[in-house]
Amino acid sequence: MRVVLAEDSGILRDGLTYLLSDRGHRVLAAVADPEALRAAVDEHRPDIAVIDIRMPPTYTDEGLRAALAVRAAHPGAPVLLFSQYVETRYAAQLLAGGAGGVGYLLKDRVAEVGEFVDALTRVAAGATVLDPEVVTQLLGAARGGEELAGLSERERTVLALMAQGRSNVAIAAALFLSVGAVEKHITSIFGKLGLPRSESDHRRVIAVLRHLQAGS
Repeated sequence: MRVVLAEDSGILRDGLTYLLSDRGHRVLAAVADPEALRAAVDEHRPDIAVIDIRMPPTYTDEGLRAALAVRAAHPGAPVLLFSQYVETRYAAQLLAGGAGGVGYLLKDRVAEVGEFVDALTRVAAGATVLDPEVVTQLLGAARGGEELAGLSERERTVLALMAQGRSNVAIAAALFLSVGAVEKHITSIFGKLGLPRSESDHRRVIAVLRHLQAGS
């Protein structure tokens, strides 16, 4: 893959560049601020941009706003947010576009390099990949979690796997269930959340986020 990195920490920036290059990917640019990110994407048109959220000048949500700007300038351009923090203000807006190719992973919850590269590959291919903690906080910010409170523990687990961009077959394998059982859980989730069913993995996740955001 052709990758652009935006990370203000020089150590992490160099480390990600090395790890990706070592696995055969090409890092076209590794930058430290949102303006340089947008310029690099405009110039290189990468397969995916990996973006930290807290960057100069205020170290709050510059990366998220830069991701929105990238997607506005290049509709559908894959972006993977890679941060220590969950920022809800713009994250739901980024996900609400419905086009897929969006990821949000937390640095301290990615235990294996292979896991990170797998997520990168899936986002570049158009999937939506979200850390379950990101989903929990986004949904909680949207409506205080009232709808989620009605889900069973198993349904919450299924929803978390859906949020990671997993297909019904992959969810079934992860939970040692039949595909039919997974489909029943998903039907129940959508019923409790008042959502129409969708066969598209990233669209069904975004449908949940959009529904809850609209009711906030």
